[in-house]
Amino acid sequence: MTVATMPDTRTRIVASAQRLVQMRGFNGMSYADIAAELGITKAALHYHFPTKTDLGLAAVDRYAGDFAAALRVIDESTPRGKDRLSAYASLYVDALEGERLCLCAMLAAEQRTLTPAVRRAVEGFFAANVRWLADVVRLGRRDGSLGGVGPPDAVAHMLLGAFEGAMLVAWSRGDLPGFRRTARQLVESVAPAR
Repeated sequence: MTVATMPDTRTRIVASAQRLVQMRGFNGMSYADIAAELGITKAALHYHFPTKTDLGLAAVDRYAGDFAAALRVIDESTPRGKDRLSAYASLYVDALEGERLCLCAMLAAEQRTLTPAVRRAVEGFFAANVRWLADVVRLGRRDGSLGGVGPPDAVAHMLLGAFEGAMLVAWSRGDLPGFRRTARQLVESVAPAR
């Protein structure tokens, strides 16, 4: 990487914080960890992010933005609802393969220790996912690739909870193949009977 393409310090800090939170949790990540990883001082971290809340919000914003971009790619490249749902499951596989959990799931597990601003950011991430999943359910019902019992919003909530929960179980057991099987079963559970 040349100097011209080297990410700025702020970007490197947020990327490091995001990865560490996905692996250890928000309360398990410290400014000292990031400073050591990046070879900078804690004072430099505090210059860019005076509080851990500031850093947490930046990490959620980056993660949510990257996730939204991945969903746009799925929308643009995958016409059928069922295939979009399978592609969505692949986003979880990517995280598990990188030995990480969904950032917002990790934060949600610690929600009672988070500031209201970070909790709201996490809630916003999940709300956006529910909206996207509900749209996928509607699309799948129109194109005949998805069914499911109940209104699209209810099915979307069920799917999000199931994917996030399956990810957590797979993480705790080191069972990526188990997550893949569960994800396939989730998708099939909302596909019309043949």
